[in-house]
Amino acid sequence: MSALTAAQALDLPDWCIGAGSVRNLVWDALHGYAAPSRLSDLDLAWFDASDVTRQRDAALQARLQPQVIAPWEVTNQAGVHVWFESHFGHAVEPLQSLEDAVASWPEYATSVGVRLDARGELRIIAPHGLDDLFDMVVRRNPARVDLATYRRRVETKRYLERWPRVRVIPG
Repeated sequence: MSALTAAQALDLPDWCIGAGSVRNLVWDALHGYAAPSRLSDLDLAWFDASDVTRQRDAALQARLQPQVIAPWEVTNQAGVHVWFESHFGHAVEPLQSLEDAVASWPEYATSVGVRLDARGELRIIAPHGLDDLFDMVVRRNPARVDLATYRRRVETKRYLERWPRVRVIPG
């Protein structure tokens, strides 16, 4: 909740905390871990097509950094197409909305975002539903990730070591 409150204080037009940040907390809870596992980062996704500079992301990230125990990764999803090819090796079309962005994240279980609305209530973005998240299934989302990238992710994320009840779909 402290991360959600910190993100809400930025007063961004459309945002969520998502991907591994949500997946890890849910899978830790479903495994009955006494404390959440350490997050490599907190993913704050937002959408504003009027300013897609990485400098704005960096400025927002700097504002958030001292407020929570994990490093933040702040990304304006409206600008992903600008840098994606140089980072991942293939071009992508511009995203049209935050929901469009969340729908393209690498696995269906990570294609989930959470935000606080103006009343302080949780709002969920889950374009592929919540079944894979709560059933602890790792399944490739072909919208953005090819099979080779998916396999590398499965290996580097060490899903089965961290959460032994997870089921990984090979491809």
